[in-house]
Amino acid sequence: MSRVVNRIQDFLKLETSAGIMLMMAAVLALLANNSFLSGYYAAFLDTPVQVKIGALNLAKPLLLWINDGLMAIFFFLVGLEVKREVLQGELSSINKAALPMLAAIGGMAGPAIIYSYINWDNAVTMSGWAIPSATDIAFALGVLALLGNRVPISLKIFLLALAIIDDIGAITIIAIFYTDNLSVEALGLGLAGFLALVALNRSGVKSITPYALITLVMWVCVLKSGVHATLAGVLAALAIPMRGKNPGDQSPLHALEHALHPWVAFAVLPLFAFANAGVSLASIELADLTSTVPLGIALGLFFGNQIAIFSLSFIAVKTGFAKLPDNVRWIQIYGVGCLAGIGFTMSLFIGTLAFEDPELINQVRLGVLMGSFASAVLGYAVLRLASRAPASGAVGAPEPV
Repeated sequence: MSRVVNRIQDFLKLETSAGIMLMMAAVLALLANNSFLSGYYAAFLDTPVQVKIGALNLAKPLLLWINDGLMAIFFFLVGLEVKREVLQGELSSINKAALPMLAAIGGMAGPAIIYSYINWDNAVTMSGWAIPSATDIAFALGVLALLGNRVPISLKIFLLALAIIDDIGAITIIAIFYTDNLSVEALGLGLAGFLALVALNRSGVKSITPYALITLVMWVCVLKSGVHATLAGVLAALAIPMRGKNPGDQSPLHALEHALHPWVAFAVLPLFAFANAGVSLASIELADLTSTVPLGIALGLFFGNQIAIFSLSFIAVKTGFAKLPDNVRWIQIYGVGCLAGIGFTMSLFIGTLAFEDPELINQVRLGVLMGSFASAVLGYAVLRLASRAPASGAVGAPEPV
């Protein structure tokens, strides 16, 4: 049991450090695009990058390589985490998963309802309904880390499980609602790649190299199919073996997750944040702050999460369907609901899929920043007031003798 707790603590420390890196990258992007560096910032993101092998030609600006390529690695890591949690972790039984699952459903539905209500009469902006429905786990845990051992580890695990389920929902939404001009031939080749990965798994292949080579081919096929290429990362992760070749051997999934996590936390996500958070404030007026896209996103993130997560959690516990985590009080569940309103990475990502108009994308960034900042401040304040002394069972708290 202590080994499991130590692994969770190490994971949470890495995620919270990643949250700090994300904040720094976002601030740098805002400074760069609102200073004399704005021209260089735009030129950096528009840098043409081309990969050509025979008839295969992939030519995209750097921004799209980051969003389609590097983010596939992020989604691959998310897939590994989801598989691990379902097989061995907090989602491995209905008793463990019930509360975070219902909370996550509320955290996806509540913001989407608020955004849709505000944008109902505009078919163009309605395509962004899913933008506020995602939680940024690194940012949320980064804020939670500011409270130190005042917060019980059970609350951090609840937030972690909620965010992972939320990621599953976001992946499903992207696959169903944000697919363009489907190429059946390319999609079929991508599916063949996935079946090849499954065959490797079923054949007992534990070496990562063949999985990596097939995943690269599958990513190209999915990229060309019209389905967003990041989904190739998720599918590939599901095929990675959980068990080693012999009893006692290190799990290939655990080894790969451990190797990738620092790169994703300290390189991929900060670079994505720097490339996508640079909202231009030069021409923003009061009317822009209250236009339907940023208003729907900001209100959805801020109110939708805290209201829906707390309400569904309360109903689930009071009806006996789920139970509160150990050493956790209702005010702390409400605080986590507020922190779940930090959308940032996933919200910005879905925004790039929902809109192509640069003006609308700028409004998405504005709404995400407003809603996420307000959610972070309120969530921190609520949990600070609710946890005035070091919590029992908190990270770093002395164990009973």
